[in-house]
Amino acid sequence: MKYAVVENGSNQLLVEPGDRVLVDEHDLKKGDSYKWEKVMFLRDDEKTEIGTPYLKKVKVKGEVNGMVKGPKVINYKKKRRKGYSRKVGHRQKYTEVTVKEIG
Repeated sequence: MKYAVVENGSNQLLVEPGDRVLVDEHDLKKGDSYKWEKVMFLRDDEKTEIGTPYLKKVKVKGEVNGMVKGPKVINYKKKRRKGYSRKVGHRQKYTEVTVKEIG
């Protein structure tokens, strides 16, 4: 079993081959390749490597599946007795990446 911890923007993700991960990159198309170069931790069957802060020569590669939408977030404001109310919704767009190879 092989897994790694990668840095994606300000987040850290624990990934294994076959995992589907959401990233904030928006200029990618379906079928493109994607790679994380900032690998912080690597666990293989026989060894463990910890970066200071990143591991050199280790990359995680993936393939872009397409765009997906996150959950809807609703913001609602109201001022009592004034007749003022405002409702705003937002739905973040993400790119879904399938992890193919760690190494």
